[in-house]
Amino acid sequence: MNQLIVSPSPHTRSSVTTRSIMLDVVIALLPALAVAAWLFGGRALLVAAVCVGSSVLLEFLCRRLMKRDQTIGDLSAVVTGLLLALNLPVGIPLWVAIFGCFIAIVVVKQLFGGIGQNFANPAMAARVILLASFSGYMTARSVPGDYLAVDAIASATPLARMAADAETSSLLQMFLGVKSTCAMGEVSALALLIGGCYLVFRRVISPVTPLCYIGTVFVLTGLLGADPVRQILAGGLMLGAIFMATDYTTSPATTKGKVIFALGCGIITVLIRLYGGYPEGVSFAILLMNILTPQIDKLTMKKPLGGKTA
Repeated sequence: MNQLIVSPSPHTRSSVTTRSIMLDVVIALLPALAVAAWLFGGRALLVAAVCVGSSVLLEFLCRRLMKRDQTIGDLSAVVTGLLLALNLPVGIPLWVAIFGCFIAIVVVKQLFGGIGQNFANPAMAARVILLASFSGYMTARSVPGDYLAVDAIASATPLARMAADAETSSLLQMFLGVKSTCAMGEVSALALLIGGCYLVFRRVISPVTPLCYIGTVFVLTGLLGADPVRQILAGGLMLGAIFMATDYTTSPATTKGKVIFALGCGIITVLIRLYGGYPEGVSFAILLMNILTPQIDKLTMKKPLGGKTA
């Protein structure tokens, strides 16, 4: 007699694990780190090492104090540390970088329950807090070849300095990364695109969010009279769109939700860039949309077959 065996979900099994996904993200970030090291020297690698080491240590200590199972083996702390490092100026004081790791790992991630429970991308939230707390350090622009050489324009706001740099750099320089910058991971659009293509190829991320986010910024800035090509190559748009707006925990699960999320990120980014007083709108845009993600999921989630509307 044939038997029908019924088992609970999940029915589809895969060899993909949190560790394998995080390892892919680390690999995808290596081109950007390599360009930063080439342009700024060993200091870039030092900042990255301090952030990664501090993040792993803080997660280990926090999990131990909370008497929870250790999660440092899933490499999520490594990804957070590396992402935060790439969001920092290469000349940042190391104690500020360590403080940022504390915010990301302990406050944003572990106090909310650990990986999968945080309401915002830990590295992005840490960058916003550091920008609000240590704006002088966070908006210092470093020149390739000498991280101590700060590209500052007297009496100009950080936003004005970014605009001035975008106007004086050629599109090729902005694409390759030979320009002054606030965050060392923002220098090369090419390196970030290589990492993004790798993640799409490995099916770690969907291209929907980065394409819609970058496309929204391109179209809106063009309509508002700015140079759309320079806008997508300047600042942290590529870094944020590819590596932070696609975070599994803090971005919508459905394709429709991803489009709404990306459109919101793009609109907020453009408004802050063109009319705000902060040096960059990407961090604030993603953080604000992270907060709205549960509502976006609720509005766009499909009803299961046979399910009832709550």
